[in-house]
Amino acid sequence: MTHSPVWPPVWLVTNPASGSNNPAAVDALSAALAPARTFAFPNDPLPTRADLEAAGVATLAVFTGDGTINSAAAALEGWGGALLVLPGGTQNLLSKSLHGDRSLEAILADLPNAHRTRRRGIRTSQGMSLIEVLAGPGAMWADVRESVRDLDIGAMAETFSNALRETREGPAVQLADPAAGKREGYRAILLAPEEDRVLVEGYDFADLGEFAAQGFAMLVKRNFREGPHDDIGTFPSVTVASDAPIALMIDGERRQGETQETFTCEEFALDFLATRPANS
Repeated sequence: MTHSPVWPPVWLVTNPASGSNNPAAVDALSAALAPARTFAFPNDPLPTRADLEAAGVATLAVFTGDGTINSAAAALEGWGGALLVLPGGTQNLLSKSLHGDRSLEAILADLPNAHRTRRRGIRTSQGMSLIEVLAGPGAMWADVRESVRDLDIGAMAETFSNALRETREGPAVQLADPAAGKREGYRAILLAPEEDRVLVEGYDFADLGEFAAQGFAMLVKRNFREGPHDDIGTFPSVTVASDAPIALMIDGERRQGETQETFTCEEFALDFLATRPANS
């Protein structure tokens, strides 16, 4: 079935290494959207705001995982076009937020009803998160995820060992402002946008088995919210501190912070196309 794109012309970004990408899916998507140009990231660089404006592009469709979508969006902040996020990764959390937990074909069929919307995210020193940030030693599991993605057995063993050791023994991260949660801090602190505030949850682990299980959940399922945690609260802004530079996982991708990091909830200056009803 062919679907007319909502706002042509369209450019398309794919990532062959992402979870849902395969030649058949990309071919079907290309037939549906009729993109004027297609970029296979990371072999092709992500298009910039200047690239899109120079070519008069109205819609950039991104069929990748959440990390690549974050990178694409970061390069487009302030652009007047719209970003169409499609479920091309493993978890597709941003796509689910914009379209519901639906297949690519169902989203494409509903594109004539799509509307432009803005999103709030978590502003960090290392860029904007559109979904969630994990701060603390537990964020080291993102390094393991990279080695799994590359199918590098030696790197997998090394990064798994490092992540397990750092999660168990690395300096905890505490909430410095507001002074909330456990005084001794946590192995990981989750920060996510909730309306115009920062939602904060704290994660710790009781034993070695729980460390490994929770680390695997962070790595593969990214469902650590389902594990035991402290619901610390929602705040206008949050500052966390540690005795060492704070490991960050921003929308599933690893970053390195300073010993003190501040997080705020802000509107991201970019329109997204959503097929999910605005009130759902």
